[in-house]
Amino acid sequence: MTEAVTEHDKRKIWEAMRVPVFAFAALLGLLALIVILGWFFPGRTASFIETGLTLCMVLTVLLFSMEVREEASLLRFYSFLGFCWLAILLLMTMVDYVTR
Repeated sequence: MTEAVTEHDKRKIWEAMRVPVFAFAALLGLLALIVILGWFFPGRTASFIETGLTLCMVLTVLLFSMEVREEASLLRFYSFLGFCWLAILLLMTMVDYVTR
């Protein structure tokens, strides 16, 4: 009772999974860059570059994994506000840890 998977089925699966696979590969590549920078340039040397790479990872998740780029403008606005609020909370937590 098993049916063979046709080329048309494979093409449809690839079309549906292409963006998530490339987003995952991009996230893994950016993570590898952050780890390599942390390994070869410890301390504050590469912190600005690592922060930029982290922001690229956040944008990749927001635009491609959450598919916000295909939604209505009001939903895009509120998802942007949600990420800004999360950034504020994380910044306040880091300031608390640094000043103790």
